[in-house]
Amino acid sequence: MNASVLIESFADFAKQKNIDRPTMIRILEDVFRTMIKRKFETDENFDIIINADKGDLEIWRFREIVDDNSEDIWDHDKISLSEAQKIEPDFEIGEEVAEEITLEDFGRRAVMTARQTLIQRVKDLEKDILFEKYKDLVGEIITGEVYQILSREVLLIDAEGNEISIPKNEQIHKDRFRKGDQVRAIVDRVDMFNGSPKIILSRTSPIFLERLFESEVPEVYDGLITIKKVVREPGERAKVAVESYDDRIDPVGACVGMKGSRIHSIVRELQNENIDVINFTDNMDLYITRALSPAKISSIKIAEDEDRVSVFLKPDQVSLAIGKGGQNIKLASRLVGKEIDVFRELGEYDEEDVDLDEFGDEIESWVIDELKRIGLDTAKSVLTLTKEELERRTDLEEETIDNVLRILKQEFE
Repeated sequence: MNASVLIESFADFAKQKNIDRPTMIRILEDVFRTMIKRKFETDENFDIIINADKGDLEIWRFREIVDDNSEDIWDHDKISLSEAQKIEPDFEIGEEVAEEITLEDFGRRAVMTARQTLIQRVKDLEKDILFEKYKDLVGEIITGEVYQILSREVLLIDAEGNEISIPKNEQIHKDRFRKGDQVRAIVDRVDMFNGSPKIILSRTSPIFLERLFESEVPEVYDGLITIKKVVREPGERAKVAVESYDDRIDPVGACVGMKGSRIHSIVRELQNENIDVINFTDNMDLYITRALSPAKISSIKIAEDEDRVSVFLKPDQVSLAIGKGGQNIKLASRLVGKEIDVFRELGEYDEEDVDLDEFGDEIESWVIDELKRIGLDTAKSVLTLTKEELERRTDLEEETIDNVLRILKQEFE
């Protein structure tokens, strides 16, 4: 393989990988200097001239002519007079010899090694470029096309053909991907795996929801509305605290849009995740009240250490505050940064009653359903019956009935 073939083939390969010309020349020079060092032990007295466009390569070795008996004759930049005169008969001591070294002088094995080294250097450079590119994109939304679905991850291809991944734990549990699907996610991190960059995307990160708001709500993108905090149960529920520094802008209304037009596209992207948008405030009592929406709070008591909050509600508001599977209260606690304890606000036993559904966190749902089957849908209606009557009218065991009565009586004590 001659120099022009080697350089031209490398140049074509580098262009395919979007390597710029100065970088390409630098790689070529580095590889040729390595070849020179292996053969001549040093490259200090060598000049390399490369024209990648034409495939030209010139390597020149410069040495000073010394007397055949000189002590310096073995220096890398010296040549004996007799050796110099073999190159040009009229050379004299003290002159400089410029000798061209061809690629063939290095031997076939060295040239083949250089070719492999060039290809590997480009691949390594490509990995570095990919790593730096995605490192700068961490926290930004990108779109990829699904090309392989595995048990632990979904592999996608970006616009430039690079492989990117969404691990199972970064997918919304309702996500169902098919080959060829266009998927949006944020770049969560870039890891090095076996010397290659692994780009990890996320659809469960709160930042993904924040970026979706930026893309759908111009006021957020322009900085007129600030997203103060986002908390999520991916695919289920989210709470977003927003604030506007312009009194003329309603931050909640702007984020939701006319008839929910702006937030609907975000909800669809997140597999129908229920999103509560609330006004941020420094007034902690008001902030907690808004965070527990749609429940209506009667009163709030913040503990002395300020890490816990006691919230008192009417019985019919408790289930709203807690939410399905406790999601609402969990998200509200994370949003305000405090542990929230919910308490039912009850009056006299004879005047107050509590819906059985309010005891869903203490009494199993099938037990409540069995009591409702015989027309008992409140705590008071159950307590008016004796244990014997409950055993006779329902299919519940004595132990279960005792447990139900104990829980209901505690509520009114």
